[in-house]
Amino acid sequence: MSGTRFSLYPQPGFLDRFAEPEVVTVSSSPGSISAGPADDRMYTLFPVDKKEAYGISATPDAEAQSPPWRGDILPPPEPDAEGHFDYLEPGTPQFEAAHLFGCVRFVLDIWEGYFGRKIPWHSERHYERIELSILPSLENAYSGYGFIEVGGDVKHGGYKPFSLNFDVIAHEVGHSIIYSEVGVPDPSQKQGEYFGFHESASDLVALISSLHFESVIEELLQVTRGNLYALNNVIRMGELSDNAQIRIAANDVRLSQFAKGWTKEHKLSEPLTGAFFDIFVDFFHECLLDYNAIDRTLEEASDALLATDSYAPVMQEMFDKAYAKDPKSFRRSLIDARDILGTFLADTWQRLDPNNFSYTNVANAFLSVDAEHTGGRFESIILGNFKMRDIGRVKVGPQLMPLGKDSHANSIRTQLPID
Repeated sequence: MSGTRFSLYPQPGFLDRFAEPEVVTVSSSPGSISAGPADDRMYTLFPVDKKEAYGISATPDAEAQSPPWRGDILPPPEPDAEGHFDYLEPGTPQFEAAHLFGCVRFVLDIWEGYFGRKIPWHSERHYERIELSILPSLENAYSGYGFIEVGGDVKHGGYKPFSLNFDVIAHEVGHSIIYSEVGVPDPSQKQGEYFGFHESASDLVALISSLHFESVIEELLQVTRGNLYALNNVIRMGELSDNAQIRIAANDVRLSQFAKGWTKEHKLSEPLTGAFFDIFVDFFHECLLDYNAIDRTLEEASDALLATDSYAPVMQEMFDKAYAKDPKSFRRSLIDARDILGTFLADTWQRLDPNNFSYTNVANAFLSVDAEHTGGRFESIILGNFKMRDIGRVKVGPQLMPLGKDSHANSIRTQLPID
């Protein structure tokens, strides 16, 4: 494959099972990415003595910083003689910078494939390129107008840079995609479900993108044998340690829990993320049936036992037996389900109106995409999973308290530039 090589951690390198990075090839031709790394769409830097994150004011009266950074930076990584960056050694600022850039470019490649075209930056009116910035003092990561800035985690056994956490980076690219493809609502609109959707869509971008690593697919199937509801590296997004993560895709949260109101957009995102994860699992099962890798009895048992105490012991034994007979079809089915969901989501997001937004509208758009692609083959699956989450049945209540200063929703509210 012609392109530029980077060494990327599919999951954080502090997890033993992903201690070694995987070499990936992004679409950029060798020689098109210069020191930084930088290309015609983005540039990476590691600032020296940067005090505040972009988009955040030190005091209520202070003006928030915005790119470009004009101060000193650490020496940037150079491409090798053939134009690649996979020679860099982990443990250096240069590797961190290259890892951040490589992850962003890898995720863009994946989703531009699903969209079938280039995804513009939402800030292109004012910035020809976005800035990818590393700020170790930031205990978060943000996608904003003209930038993606990442810090690190300090709460789970020492500092762990988000520049080396693929899920976190992919999540922030997801925000950028939604800014561009869905847009930002008028500030006068009630925005609760839009905020929750933003987080959900970004989690799904990270989840689907991670399944483009060969090592993730291999480990997922080796651990679960196709029982995707078993706790695994795909369900656990943004891992911070062996037993801590930012969010779990497989959850049992219903939208009715927010009928009286909501406080955190990340929690509000969970019913939508959970519905789409359940749809993904059902897509996977349908693909397995297409390949004759399982029979209808297993699929029906999975539906009947879901969310019961009997699910794990009964279903794991059934999946173990089926996987042992035909592991290649399980792999093909997983990739097929991944690409069906990715394509459907890309088409869905282009149909959404940020000023007339609800989870119900997301569900209806997703159903219309299925009708166009498959003639409605998955309609009952999709409807069943959205109904199980009360989507289409319940309206979300009001925001019950002001957003915290580290809320992504505060960043979302400032994405419309001031001319």
